[in-house]
Amino acid sequence: MAKAEISQVFQAPIEKIYNCIVDYASYPDFVDGVSGIKVLEQSENSARVEYSLNMIKTFTYVLKLTQTKPTSVSWELEGGDIFKKNIGSWELSDRGDETTDVKYNLEVDFKGFAPKAIINKLVANNLPSMMKQYEDRVKNL
Repeated sequence: MAKAEISQVFQAPIEKIYNCIVDYASYPDFVDGVSGIKVLEQSENSARVEYSLNMIKTFTYVLKLTQTKPTSVSWELEGGDIFKKNIGSWELSDRGDETTDVKYNLEVDFKGFAPKAIINKLVANNLPSMMKQYEDRVKNL
């Protein structure tokens, strides 16, 4: 099992960041490794999304997401072919000056044997670049 957390201040208003996070269909356009997205269901408060990750081969999984506008998005694994467990959250806090504290938490466990290099790439090593991809996307919206 692997756990990771990262916090950063984004130079953008909270609503803009939240809207970027819940625009799941756009993830293949800016998140490295995400090769496909199917939004199975989405409402104001929840979503079910199938992700396809391209890492040596393509893996798919479905997350059930809970959305609390504009402060948080959390998820848990519904099913898939790579993860045994995948839970996490985005937590956003308005700093009152058009900047936002952004915190990302992730806890995953893999089915079968997963090489440590893949686990590290998916979890700890990838987080700083992933946060930059979201921040860059928000700036360009």
